[in-house]
Amino acid sequence: MNRVVARSGTSFLWGMRALSAERRRAIYAIYAFCREVDDIADEPGEDADKRRALAAWRQEIDRLYAGEPSRPTTRALLKPVHRFSLPREEFLAVIEGMEIDARPTVRMQNLDDLLHYCRKVAGAVGRLSIHAFGVPRNPGFQIAETLGNALQLTNILRDLKADAALQRLYVPLELLSKHGVSATSLNAILGHPGFSAACAELAGLARGYYAETEGLIAEFGWRRIRPAVLMMAVYRELLDRLEERGWTRIDVAVRLSRFRKLLLALRYGLC
Repeated sequence: MNRVVARSGTSFLWGMRALSAERRRAIYAIYAFCREVDDIADEPGEDADKRRALAAWRQEIDRLYAGEPSRPTTRALLKPVHRFSLPREEFLAVIEGMEIDARPTVRMQNLDDLLHYCRKVAGAVGRLSIHAFGVPRNPGFQIAETLGNALQLTNILRDLKADAALQRLYVPLELLSKHGVSATSLNAILGHPGFSAACAELAGLARGYYAETEGLIAEFGWRRIRPAVLMMAVYRELLDRLEERGWTRIDVAVRLSRFRKLLLALRYGLC
């Protein structure tokens, strides 16, 4: 399970060092589950095959909660599920989010659709993590959802070009229309002058969620959720750099170096 997490190259890995071995194993198992279902949605394949594979994961979650997991990842989840009361519905929510991503084309009609999607693919993971961290539901669940929105919106803004290649557009059509974008082809949408304004508005929304999360963490205290705080710092800086680059050059990749992530980890005493 550790290898699955390590191969991802995630900055979240550094944050794990602040956790006890038992909680760390729980987070590793949660993350490995997320990677496996995410890979089903992202890798090439027929739509029907992806639906079947995700349906099989729903059945596997049923087996997990019946105490009879059949896969290495769910066997690793068996103890954490009972030890930390990991909610079954949150695993299913992640699968529901992957079912959206697995469609041949992905479009969000409005902001409500987008935030519903963020709740599935990011907020659910946050809620599972909050349980594993040992954080109370209040304010834990609120932190999970606001931070999940911020992180997922940043992901969407980072991956505009890559997602378009997969026929995915997460910028809501209603928001695009507000800025004068009425084109239907992805190339025309990405090249439209109003597309930048729509992206800038989404970036502002993400900033609002970062600020809300920061306020919640300030009241609660950040030391118990250091991995999440580190992830917030990394993605917030990523958003800074995306805004500096602008939204007319989305083919120019923006990443934080490993060294910069290490410095952020050191700031929070995670290395």
